[in-house]
Amino acid sequence: MKGEPSHIVSVGLQFLLLSVLAVGGVNAVTPEIQRHVVEVHHWMTGREFSELFAVAQATPGPNMLIATLVGWKVAGAWGAVVATVCMCGPSSVIVYAVSRAWHGFRDRPWRAVIQAGMAPVVVGLIGASGYILAKGAAADWRAVVVSAVSAALIWRTRLNPLWMLAGAAGLALVGVV
Repeated sequence: MKGEPSHIVSVGLQFLLLSVLAVGGVNAVTPEIQRHVVEVHHWMTGREFSELFAVAQATPGPNMLIATLVGWKVAGAWGAVVATVCMCGPSSVIVYAVSRAWHGFRDRPWRAVIQAGMAPVVVGLIGASGYILAKGAAADWRAVVVSAVSAALIWRTRLNPLWMLAGAAGLALVGVV
């Protein structure tokens, strides 16, 4: 049942752990969030998760809104609050501590090597997020075509991704997707 204390605790523990692992932001751990809420606990379908992610990305504000929306969907208002605090809290403390130490090593040559090495890791994690979300949204061949065309347009043009979202919503309204 939504808002059940055990769900609130489970959501909180999940986001506490993911907060520590979120190198590159919450988008880097989106596959793990999806795995946990869709495949492990069956709190929502892959399509519902993809829809929440789309709403979180379309909403002004930080990318971590997916945590808030998942918490709300799973455990109501308290779930949203707990998920948000647990996603932001630990990573904020870690970033503060590491940035203070990192500043002390600004003249070291190995610092540039570490920074350069982190870029492909973050890109790979975000790419995995895109794959998981596309897989969850692929309800049938029409959804796959809409996703592929949208991805190609975003990649090859300077169109705002919100236009793709609006187009897909329009196609859903008329019953195409």
